Amino acid sequence: MIFRQLFDSESFTYTYLIASRRGGEALIIDPVLDKVDRYIQLLDELDLKLVKAIDTHVHADHITGLGALRDRTRCVTVMGEQSQTDVVSVRVAEGDTIDIEGLTLKAIYTPGHTDDSYSFIMADRVFTGDTLFIRGTGRTDFQHGDPAMQYDSLFNKLLKLPDETLVYPCHDYKGDTVSTIGEEKAYNPRLQVDSVDQYVEIMNNLNLANPKMMDVAVPANLKVGMSQDEIESRGWSMDVDAALSLIDADNVSLIDLRDRSERERHGEIPGSVHAPYTDLEENIGRHGVLRQLSDSGRKLVFYCAFGERSAMAVQASQEAGLSCACHIAGGIDAWKKAHGPLENPS
Repeated sequence: MIFRQLFDSESFTYTYLIASRRGGEALIIDPVLDKVDRYIQLLDELDLKLVKAIDTHVHADHITGLGALRDRTRCVTVMGEQSQTDVVSVRVAEGDTIDIEGLTLKAIYTPGHTDDSYSFIMADRVFTGDTLFIRGTGRTDFQHGDPAMQYDSLFNKLLKLPDETLVYPCHDYKGDTVSTIGEEKAYNPRLQVDSVDQYVEIMNNLNLANPKMMDVAVPANLKVGMSQDEIESRGWSMDVDAALSLIDADNVSLIDLRDRSERERHGEIPGSVHAPYTDLEENIGRHGVLRQLSDSGRKLVFYCAFGERSAMAVQASQEAGLSCACHIAGGIDAWKKAHGPLENPS
């Protein structure tokens, strides 16, 4: 496995780049905008294809690199379903998995630092965001933070993991790089409490100054969605009403770009062809299934969860010469709001 822990000295942020092998698919956790060039360089050096970029929550101390990485690599962006960020490709809930070639992360909803905070378990380690630090815990005094909720996230979720589980936080201010659940149980001073009330008392009396970038970072991190205006201006977009009229059309293929777990959770438009976004390059290639559908005279109508992946798929398809491609603006989210028909995947 390839595992890189990268550090931003301005915000004391750890970013994690992970892949199962050299030359394979990769994901990144909590990227920082100012470090995107370094991430791209490292991806090139390791011959990796970035397919997913994850933020554990809406950050207040740095501007996320999610949008820049999406624009430069066409990767899928991922956050928790409670996030108020305008658009991300995938929104995960408790127990959902994030899969790439050879690796799986399980999402755990761990609110308290913010109301959209998630941690992610991978085999022998857990990425705890700002919920659990090395010998500390994330503050709970802004962005709908709640010390009682954080106590529950810590004591009823994270600290129930095996003691040998490696702990990789989003920040460290002392130079530590990794801990374990067992170490934090024994030596983390904020965890040496007998009740939720004691923990709440500690957290409510920290009296910390606001992060110096908070007024800039939070608004910026709520606006990372890909603008779909250009897609619409080129005639490559359709609204839900137009899409609804195409369900039974003989010359149309509805292309579902979502992962199977998303389809199982939210349903799919009847008659859809499942062609995951991560396989797009192959599918629009010379012998790909989407190329064959296009060559047979069919109109390709892409859709995903919120319209981000489908917008990128349209761009890539048009650049590859598939002039029949367009997408459903707003994705399955807009489809459900319009009460469009759905079925469970077979």
